[in-house]
Amino acid sequence: NPHSTVARALDDPLRIHGIASRSERPRRIAALLERVGLDAGLAARAIHEISGGQRQRVAIARAIATRPSLIVLDEAVSALDVSVRGQILDLLLDLQRQEQIAYLFISHDLGVIRALAHRIVLLDAGRVAESGDARTVIASPQSAVGKALVAATPRLNRMKTP
Repeated sequence: NPHSTVARALDDPLRIHGIASRSERPRRIAALLERVGLDAGLAARAIHEISGGQRQRVAIARAIATRPSLIVLDEAVSALDVSVRGQILDLLLDLQRQEQIAYLFISHDLGVIRALAHRIVLLDAGRVAESGDARTVIASPQSAVGKALVAATPRLNRMKTP
């Protein structure tokens, strides 16, 4: 809800799942915000008043509030600019290592998948076209959809100096 406050967005899972008492929740909310790299003072702000990168961090804080073993992320960084995308991916990797969280990461961006995934499943019209170790599948795709995705990945061409 864009009109909700950050605190309310983070309070809901704590309250609904009985994770923290009413008096304990403000402290837990501050800790969640700090865990995702945000200032605890952001809690009083409305969701629509914060940047896209901050919103994504709040969404991640909300997702980890219940200490899940799996988080599903659907195009989680696609709407972010490149520098914020890198920061969010670093945060997700950090959370994965420290909290032992598994991700089901849905994306068309092979660069993001290469940075985050251990295993990959490529779908074509809802059917599995290829699966395996992410680096292996991306480096040498065997399926038509895998080859098309790799071919569509932007590459930087270095200009040769004379």
